[in-house]
Parts: sequence; structure tokens; C-alpha cells
Amino acid sequence: MSVRRKGPRATFVRVGTYALLIAVAALVVFPFIVAVSTSMKRNSDIFTYPPSLVPRAEVTVSDAERALDGNTVYDFAERDGSWVLVDDDIPLAVFAPVGGQADDVTLAADAGERTGDIMVVDGEDEDVFLIDVDGEAVEATRVRLTVGGLFEPIDGGDQIVELVSAATPQREFGPRFENFPQVVNEKNLGRSLTNTLLVTIAVVIGQIVTSILGGYAFARIDFKGRDKIFMLYLGSVMIPFVVLIIPLFQLMLQLDWTDNLVALIIPFVFSAYGTFLMRQFFLGIPSEIEEAALLDGASRWKILWRVMVPLARPAIAALATFGFLYAWNSFFWPLVIINSGNPDNGLLTLTLATLGGRSSTDTNLVFAGAVIAMTPPILVFLFAQRYFVENSATSGLK
Repeated sequence: MSVRRKGPRATFVRVGTYALLIAVAALVVFPFIVAVSTSMKRNSDIFTYPPSLVPRAEVTVSDAERALDGNTVYDFAERDGSWVLVDDDIPLAVFAPVGGQADDVTLAADAGERTGDIMVVDGEDEDVFLIDVDGEAVEATRVRLTVGGLFEPIDGGDQIVELVSAATPQREFGPRFENFPQVVNEKNLGRSLTNTLLVTIAVVIGQIVTSILGGYAFARIDFKGRDKIFMLYLGSVMIPFVVLIIPLFQLMLQLDWTDNLVALIIPFVFSAYGTFLMRQFFLGIPSEIEEAALLDGASRWKILWRVMVPLARPAIAALATFGFLYAWNSFFWPLVIINSGNPDNGLLTLTLATLGGRSSTDTNLVFAGAVIAMTPPILVFLFAQRYFVENSATSGLK
């Protein structure tokens, strides 16, 4: 009899294994964290540098005496304290001395005196001015207009003229939860979400019922040609869906189901994979349980729903999860059968594709829609995952 001893090597292996698993888990979870973070940001906050996973909002102040309402607060490297930019009646301009360096700029409260000369700056003709810089007249050209009056946000104070481009807006933690109702109400995501839930629930329930009935028949009822019929039925799994699109579409035309949600439900409530899964599970249940129920006078129907189905909960949970993910993420068939001009019958996948095109500049809304779309499948998997670890051949016998 050998005794396994624990030592430093075993501890090192265990720590290394956990570290590797944590690193892999972090890589897998990171895209979801980015998506959730982006969905709660303002669009202007997404492309700030350096990037941040934490949603932030610009700090603003209001001051009735100065007619301020939500003006942004700035920090300047050259000045202590914080400053708020306000509109000013005095025309301010930024000038660069002729022949000076790019950073050699001067602020002026007026345009100075025109010399009559013209210079080409960035491909455009600019007038040459004489401006006063420390008591000396300097020839300069106007290069930008990004200036304004700056005041202390709380205590008031004298007006200070400063380059706004040299300032950094103050930011604080501020998730924008309004993105979610905005994308639901304004981008028609609410209607698409309702349609997708309806189609998904109907498909899942239909697959569970038909798979249970078919699986039990192929597993427990002995009839002529049973195995051959099952092999033919199972062989349909090998046929690519793209091969079935044209005949399926023709069938929908004959039934007048095009551009209708019923075309997304009926063709998919029958699942060869689900029938195979349930059949294999029913075959693993000891026949003694069924024989005991028959001796007690139970019918086939009662045995199926009172005995077999409760024992098949792990298989049913797996089938429901797979069916939910398939129906929820279905894109190609809805794209074919649902008219793009009919938003009332659109699904979530179609609306998200449209949202990514029409609202490509509203990145925060696109990510908000994506987060809404991926939340239900994640919740379904989390609630059903405990059934995946159960033994698929569990019969209830000790």
C-alpha cells in the first residue's frame, strides 16, 4: 500500500495550477468587463487617453451669479486649483509670432493692428497682425480660437485667459445607466427583445416536449423498423442547414408564413439532436423502474411523465440550455425570413446588426444593446449549470 505524501513540490504544482486557471479565467472574463464598462460610459469618455475601465463623467458646476449651468471644471498644470470655462463677450484669439516656434503662442484680447501682409498657414491665407507682447510689437498670425474666460468654480475671482487645449477636464466616477433605457426605447430594442423571448421560449418548450416523446418512443417502445427509422432521423443532423434554406423558404411561402414569427418557431421545435439525447438518457434508466410502475397499473403516458421525466432532469436542462442558446442567437434564418422593413417582427440579433450600422458613432449604445442581449444566456447557463455535473445515468436507485 503506497501512501501519497504532500510536500513542497505538490504545493508548487497546486499553486501553479490555480494561477494558470485564474489567468485563463481573467482572459475569458476581460472582454465581458470591457463590454459592460463601455455600455455605461458616455460616448466622449470611450476614446479618452489613457483608457479606463471605470466609467467616468466630467465634473461640472453651476453658479447662478455667473449664469453657469453644468460647465466643465478644468485643471491646468501651470496653475493651482480648478477652473471653469465660461463664455465671454470679449473676442479672444491666439497668435503665433511670424517665424516663431509652434509652441510660441500669445493670447490677445483683441485682434491688434493689421499690417496688410498675408501669410499662408496650413494651406490658408492668414492676415498678419501687430500685437503687443510684453510692451513690444510683434508680427503674428492667428492660429486658433480655443480660448475663453476662466473663473474659479466656487470662490469666484478674476477672469483669467488661458488655452483650453492645455487643460484637463476633471472626471469622477459616473456610470451612465441611462444608456440601457435609451437603446431600448429609441432603437426599437424593446420590441425585438420581446419577440426574441417569445420565439426562444416557444422553441425551447417545443423541443423539450417533442424530444421527450420521440426519445421515449425510440428507447422504450418496441415497434417494427424502430432502429432504422431512428438512424434515418438521426442522419438529418449531418445535413448542413444552408442546404435546407431554399426548400424551407419555399415551404414557408406555401404556408404564407414569411415575415411572421411562426416561421421562426415551428420548423425548429423538432430536434433530432434532442431526440437522440433523450433516447440515450432513457436507455440508461434501469428497466426495473418501468416494470415496477407497470405492475402497479400505471399507463405508458403516466410512466413517462411521472417516472421517466423527473429522472431525466439533467438531460432536459442540457437540452433546454442548448435550445435556448440556439434560438436566442439565431441570425441567418431570421435574416432570410423576416423582412428588414418590418421592425415589429424583428429579433434581437437583427436589431443589433442594424444598430451597429446606423448607430456606429454611438459606441456606448451599441455596447449597451450587446450587454442586454448577452445577459439572458449567461443567466440561463448559471441557473442550469448544476445539472451538467450530475451523472447522466442517474436513476434514483441507491
